[in-house]
Amino acid sequence: MVAYEDTLRTPRAKPAATAERDLWRYGDLLPVDRSQSVSLGEGGSPLHRLDRLGEELGLLHLFGKDETRNPTWSFKDRLACLAVSSAKAMGAQVIVSSSSGNAGAAAAAYAAKAGLRCVVFTFKGTSGPMLTQMRAYGATVIACDHKDDRWTLMEHAVRHYGWFPTSPFFGPVVGSNPYGIEGYKTLAYEIVEQLDWQVPDWCVLPVCYGDALLGMWRGFEDMLSFGWIDRMPRMVAAETYGSIAAALDDGTDSPPDIAKREDSIAVSINATRGTYQSLDIVRRSNGAAVTTGNDELLRWLDLLARREGLFVEASTAAALAAVDQLRKSGTITRDQLVVTLLTASGLKDPGTAASAQGEVLALPGNIEEAIAMLQNQGIFPA
Repeated sequence: MVAYEDTLRTPRAKPAATAERDLWRYGDLLPVDRSQSVSLGEGGSPLHRLDRLGEELGLLHLFGKDETRNPTWSFKDRLACLAVSSAKAMGAQVIVSSSSGNAGAAAAAYAAKAGLRCVVFTFKGTSGPMLTQMRAYGATVIACDHKDDRWTLMEHAVRHYGWFPTSPFFGPVVGSNPYGIEGYKTLAYEIVEQLDWQVPDWCVLPVCYGDALLGMWRGFEDMLSFGWIDRMPRMVAAETYGSIAAALDDGTDSPPDIAKREDSIAVSINATRGTYQSLDIVRRSNGAAVTTGNDELLRWLDLLARREGLFVEASTAAALAAVDQLRKSGTITRDQLVVTLLTASGLKDPGTAASAQGEVLALPGNIEEAIAMLQNQGIFPA
């Protein structure tokens, strides 16, 4: 992790009302000076009240932090912004990432802005739109037969050629680039400020390796030391295979590798083994880890779009599925304030949503027949 001088974590004034509403509103709390930043206008994303879903879940105060509004449509832009800014300041020439989508797209975009070469190692079968997005930014994208080969090749490039990594490149995974993780602190700063300096009772995140979980926790710790807040939230890791939950149940410090029961549609968090950093934050916050399945993901993906007008990727739906489980168990109560992280746009992987929608209604060319069909379908009144 990035370490700061002790003088940084002392009481300070809150950001001025006139300061820009983006990630760099909190630039003096980050490891790169704003004058050295590689920025595409990231941060400052909306915090939506999810009243209709809250009613469905029996919650009075449910919110969604909408990271689909970032430049490459995902929360990974916060990590990429700080990682690539740091890389450029250090004189790096090549950015390298191992990614199935969001992280690679973000790394490619910020590398393009910085004028740096970018190489992304992925695996065969990665979502087509994700690959198209990476390549559109000029990245060299390489699909490996085996997922583990991505890390082997990336580690070789980092150690032998000095390429700058933005993502993990060895296992067991510790986490992504530590400078990049600092970008996620701004999620916590923004959420609290958008809630008029209230602290959520729960923050619920889709979790793969837990970078955002750790970064947000560090942001809340900062605000506690600044005197901006007086307590910490409880953190929830929504996962696909239950590695963090298993470690919590067993009381161990090493999340196990879990055998797949099915291939998860949540490709962005499709890791069979969690990380210590995720486990540590869940434990320290007295939080929870919740395992979600494909049926739940499809249900909440659909409900969020239909009831709140927000089209997200399947991984995002894991956060809402986790809230549902915790609400039903009584762990989250009706009057508590819950913030979910909406990590990325549904346009990243539209095929997943399309697979559950069925065929588009096709009308005959004859208008009278078309009207009759629409009436029979209940679309036009009879």
